[in-house]
Amino acid sequence: MARASEPRIRVGVGGWTFAPWRGAFYPDGLTHKRELEYASRKLTAIEINGTYYGSQKPESFARWRDETPDGFVFSLKGPRFTTNRRVLAEAGPSVDRFLASGVLELKEKLGPINWQFMATKRYDPEDFAAFLALLPRRVEGWGIRHVVEVRHASFRVPEFVATLRDHGVGIVLTDSDEYPNIHDVTAPFVYARLMRASADEAAGYPAKALDAWAKRARAWAAGGAPDDLPLLAPAARDAPKARDVFVYMINGFKPKAPAAAMALLDRLADG
Repeated sequence: MARASEPRIRVGVGGWTFAPWRGAFYPDGLTHKRELEYASRKLTAIEINGTYYGSQKPESFARWRDETPDGFVFSLKGPRFTTNRRVLAEAGPSVDRFLASGVLELKEKLGPINWQFMATKRYDPEDFAAFLALLPRRVEGWGIRHVVEVRHASFRVPEFVATLRDHGVGIVLTDSDEYPNIHDVTAPFVYARLMRASADEAAGYPAKALDAWAKRARAWAAGGAPDDLPLLAPAARDAPKARDVFVYMINGFKPKAPAAAMALLDRLADG
């Protein structure tokens, strides 16, 4: 995939169609069909959740690419039909169908694909390794980055970290109180989904928390790791000197997600 010459920290939200954002994030009177255009000028990335529930048309991906500025990135949720199965090793045809469904119409704006697993899915080392082996690194000449979001505590083991590194697949980092937090970097990029936005905070997160996430994002982008997040395994010896970083304000009090994302972008711009 064509990429900028320097790694970047991109910050965004999940989707762009959400009624409570109208009149708060989106200006009054903005037509719905211009919401993506507006959001993509305030944020630098969006995670598309609709691909988790069903396929999208190739022309939709092409239109989204054309409506957004240079350097903008869309991350995609992999379909639930791929991940919500008993035997992951049998998911190959589903992975292939998704990657052939038109997602490549995003071209250079295609970000990592997030393969999300249900909270009931336990870690089966052999089967999960077989699934990771099904994820191609290139499709039709485009580089594809993959990240997995696991939600069962059985994945919080060093063996899981090592397996992801063997396949160059990322792990979703979260600040969730509900799901296991795994902060190890396992790929040449970092993918964080932050889930603690609060209705009581003007920017969703307290200023101190946003400062901390900006500092962490800079550490990851510089090829290092934050010194305040515990790890399951030692850092990889072949860690890159710089990484792309993706941070999405996803959960908690969703109406504040754009404010949280913009506040984090402001902090990153300042330093």
